[in-house]
Amino acid sequence: MTPTRPFVHLLPWVALGSLMALAWVGWKLRQAWRSLRAAQRAAQLERELREFGDLMRDADRPETHAADLTRALAARATAPVAALLQPQPQAPDLVLGEPDANALAGLQLCTASGRALGPGTDHHAGEPDLYLPLRGREAAFGAVVLFGLGARALPGDLMAHAQALCDQMGLALQRQRVHDEARRASELAEVQTTRNAMLAAISHDYRTPLATIMGSASALQTQGERLSAAQRGELASRIVDETARLVRLTDNTLQLARLGAPGVALRSDWESAEEIVGAALRRVRRRPDGERVRSRIEPGLPLLWCDAALMSQLLDNLIDNALKYSPPAAPVELVVRRIGGDVVLAVRDRGPGIEPAWRERVFDAFQRGDLADFAQRPPGAGVGLAVCRAIAQAHHGRLTLRPRGHGGCSLQCWLPLREAPALPEAM
Repeated sequence: MTPTRPFVHLLPWVALGSLMALAWVGWKLRQAWRSLRAAQRAAQLERELREFGDLMRDADRPETHAADLTRALAARATAPVAALLQPQPQAPDLVLGEPDANALAGLQLCTASGRALGPGTDHHAGEPDLYLPLRGREAAFGAVVLFGLGARALPGDLMAHAQALCDQMGLALQRQRVHDEARRASELAEVQTTRNAMLAAISHDYRTPLATIMGSASALQTQGERLSAAQRGELASRIVDETARLVRLTDNTLQLARLGAPGVALRSDWESAEEIVGAALRRVRRRPDGERVRSRIEPGLPLLWCDAALMSQLLDNLIDNALKYSPPAAPVELVVRRIGGDVVLAVRDRGPGIEPAWRERVFDAFQRGDLADFAQRPPGAGVGLAVCRAIAQAHHGRLTLRPRGHGGCSLQCWLPLREAPALPEAM
């Protein structure tokens, strides 16, 4: 007889249970794998969005990174991408890629509406191309188009990621616009302040010499025959002095405006420091107090590559400033020497000096420092030192102020030396 085998009839059920268990384990593994892939994809999208956000936050001109945006979208959507950006309200639109006329119209419509258009959206869902706006807080500042999607809508997470990337660019463009508008407003306010200060300076500092000239000329015209030769000479001298003062003020104001303009060109040539200083001394000797100016020039100085007219104006201003702000009997020194790779032209006085709080501000236009030490306010509009600094900077140099140990100031113009061309040998 065949021995009885208990539970044999249960074997099919055991096998079925094992298969079901294996299927369940496989399903769970697939679920875990999908969850892992989804988590990895989400982490990758988050990292990409964070890195692009950091790039936009640090960008001075966000539009220069528009190609990074289009490359990121093209890689995610596996579709060609074009973009239209509006960085500035009055500037032409910036177009990337090769959109045709229909695509350009779609980009402009998407920008104007600030809404996504095309497959997977609630607007123009039947269109084959997807348009995404570059949204800021109140408006869109451009749009991108993903070509040829047809009825294939982007997955939800990818659509949200693409729109988030576009919004990062839109917010950066809006932030740049706000920054540019604030800068333009600040420049406009500064220009207005300068204009008001210039008008105030002109109305004050022109009025005094003009009144002197008018009074002296009127006296010569109406009473010339009754005046002595000495009196007529004094009136004529006043007219000459006040006219020269007006000429200096006008030259300084015009030069300050010219040197502040972009792209200013100097009429530079190889000049001798001795000749520039000698011409300045000849001019100052015509003044009644010009004999106070002494000069010392280091021998063997190389030629200077400079605009001689501007350098003459710089020395005239520095000497005039030193004579006005120093005691009547105190000497004024003009010293020229070489220090390292620069030639330094220094004008030194023995005046009351300048308080530390004013040592930078005196180089600003229409700033004259603290005049409390003067019983009578020295004439001037406060443009001379501003012009001197502008002249030094136009020559790639600098103008500095150094207080002197026994009182007074030394204003120093540092001019960088250039290698002079070799002279042709005599035949």
